[in-house]
Amino acid sequence: MSWKRKIAERLSRGRSFSRRLPSDFNGVKVVVSPDAALKYLKPGSAAFSRGLLEFAREFVQSGQVVWDIGANVGIFSYAAAFRAGPSGRVLAVEPDRFLVELLDRANRLNTSFDLNVEVLPVAVSSACGFTTFHIAARGRASNWIDAAGGRSTAGGSRVTRVVPTLTLDSLLAQGPQPDVVKIDVEGAETMALEGAARLLSDARPIIYIEVGEAQEGRVRAVLQSADYELLDGDQPIADRRPLKKCATNTLAIPRERIP
Repeated sequence: MSWKRKIAERLSRGRSFSRRLPSDFNGVKVVVSPDAALKYLKPGSAAFSRGLLEFAREFVQSGQVVWDIGANVGIFSYAAAFRAGPSGRVLAVEPDRFLVELLDRANRLNTSFDLNVEVLPVAVSSACGFTTFHIAARGRASNWIDAAGGRSTAGGSRVTRVVPTLTLDSLLAQGPQPDVVKIDVEGAETMALEGAARLLSDARPIIYIEVGEAQEGRVRAVLQSADYELLDGDQPIADRRPLKKCATNTLAIPRERIP
């Protein structure tokens, strides 16, 4: 890591500001922080994940229920909320208290859009309970729960906290069931899916999941055993082909919902 990047990361801690999503989201705002990721300092659409926005554009429809598991600053949450409209519902799940405050601020900034975003400050795992949660020394987008082990992009842990954990099936029990689910949980993707048996068998949402190399085999096995077809979520629609291994951003679609 360059010294310039290291200084930028240190100076960005605790700072935040609002930005508008791309024009087709009609001016919906998010509250971002370079403490989450330095890319939020970039101009225009370069600050936002193209894959997440394309996923929202392609799969979120009016009136749908959407879960954003590992919401971070809420790029996908608020893009999906705009697409789902006032009759839809987005559940943004995020255990980092700093990021939760940014999500809450975005809710207040977007009152004129009549968005329906509910913020749930918990982590997702394979069991309900409590866990140690690490705030990444670098960007908070790399935060992780203890059992997940973390990823090299975290740069170590700056501080730890105890946070509650829920399973995806426990969220499902509270209803309504989701149509679309995005999962980005920094190494805990296997644990998230291990706590999602009913979600995969009964609700059968379309899933966009970030998959680390160490978790690839188990994630693939769980999704394929639930009769999901795996595609590269970063590929244009015309170029997508069924995958033999998960991509970094894997699009998982129930086979009965494939055209």
